[in-house]
Amino acid sequence: MNYLPWIAVDGSCLVDGNGCEVTLAGVGLGGWMNMENFITGHPSTESLHRQALRRTLGEEGYTSFFDRFLTSFFGDADAAYLASLGLNAVRVPFNYRHFEDDAAPFVLKETGFRLLDRVIGCCADAGLYTILDLHAVPGCQNQHWHSDNPTHQALFWQHRHFQDRVVHLWEAIADRYRGNPAVAGYNPVNEPADPSGEVIGPFYQRLERAIRSVDPRHVLFLDGNRYATDFTAFGEPLPNTVYATHDYALPGIAADGVYPGRVREELFDRSTLQRSFARRTEYMRRTGTPIWIGEFGPIYTGDQRRDEQRYQLLRDQLAIYRASAANWSLWTYKDLGLQGLVYQPAGSPYLTRIAPVLEAKRRLGTDSWGGSDQGIRDICDPIERLFDREFPDYQPYPWGRQAWVSLLVRDILLGQPLVERFARCFEEVSPQEAAELAECFSFDRCVRRRPVAHLLREHLHQG
Repeated sequence: MNYLPWIAVDGSCLVDGNGCEVTLAGVGLGGWMNMENFITGHPSTESLHRQALRRTLGEEGYTSFFDRFLTSFFGDADAAYLASLGLNAVRVPFNYRHFEDDAAPFVLKETGFRLLDRVIGCCADAGLYTILDLHAVPGCQNQHWHSDNPTHQALFWQHRHFQDRVVHLWEAIADRYRGNPAVAGYNPVNEPADPSGEVIGPFYQRLERAIRSVDPRHVLFLDGNRYATDFTAFGEPLPNTVYATHDYALPGIAADGVYPGRVREELFDRSTLQRSFARRTEYMRRTGTPIWIGEFGPIYTGDQRRDEQRYQLLRDQLAIYRASAANWSLWTYKDLGLQGLVYQPAGSPYLTRIAPVLEAKRRLGTDSWGGSDQGIRDICDPIERLFDREFPDYQPYPWGRQAWVSLLVRDILLGQPLVERFARCFEEVSPQEAAELAECFSFDRCVRRRPVAHLLREHLHQG
């Protein structure tokens, strides 16, 4: 195992035990311990997807698939590849359900810790730090599918019970890893969205005290409110704490995005990216704390001209981060081809099996990340006109009424029924066949997005 020195906050920088500045440059391990629909192909949420597969595959087939998936998705070869690019960190998202069942709150499961132990070890052996990221909490911390939320309400902020469970889980995680310097720190809540803005600040203070009582040494990485973009609820920064923002640029995620160029009547070029970065990191620069871009990165389309534009967008963002000595974590490492550094090739057995549902998802626009609603504008247009007419002042948190309609229609109304159709793709699949399908996510079965790999190597070797 490579020796990795302890990381700590020193003013606006991260430093090692010798006081030498460390810049974390990494990727997020989305889709592994927290599954997302665009990453692994299922519609809607992880929990609904798992429930449906259990009904279709049976307990033995379900266990066979997920046991193999959780070992194949990330291993030594993946860690070695990331290190070969010059990266030094992996942000590891996980769902609380790996550690606790809703039917037995506060009773923690060893299986979740063993999964984290393995990936931390794989990364450490390759010289990579890990940042542990609780991506889905009991009650759901935001309004969208990636917090495993089947509704449009973030109930975590309304119920002390859910908050108590998260504090209890983080006390256990801190106790488990308090002596491990290969863990750079803890990212306790991904993309929180507290509509009131009144709960998040006191909760973070409570959580910080609880973790520090167990583990006074590890860095905390605290996401801003409103999906890691709003820091108005925070006062003085907490000690040994990094405040994290997410920095997705519209030209890289909009279906009609061009760069440089106009997207939805707004001109986007490098100066636009710079202004957005400055706005999102104002709190960190004002308080003199380190900057960490916990997520960013474009969506790739398969169109060579458009993807070249998105590579340039990524190159410009990285240059902006370098100029401000910002730490960063690119989203995401592995998927079915939308954003991943590596991804399954066309014609893989897994992609072939779920192809009918992938086509239905594209047609119905059920993936709000990387999808398009063009095929259902005949549904959305009249609803949006109705809202414009009847509720012109209605601007629901977090993104307003058009995004609200999209969430309710695409992610929930259409996405959830499609889960059963996805599960039917696995009918009559034996446990052995289920394991072989899961193996399609292993590193040696995937292809590399070479232009991004080259871009990252070039950028990191300049440093």
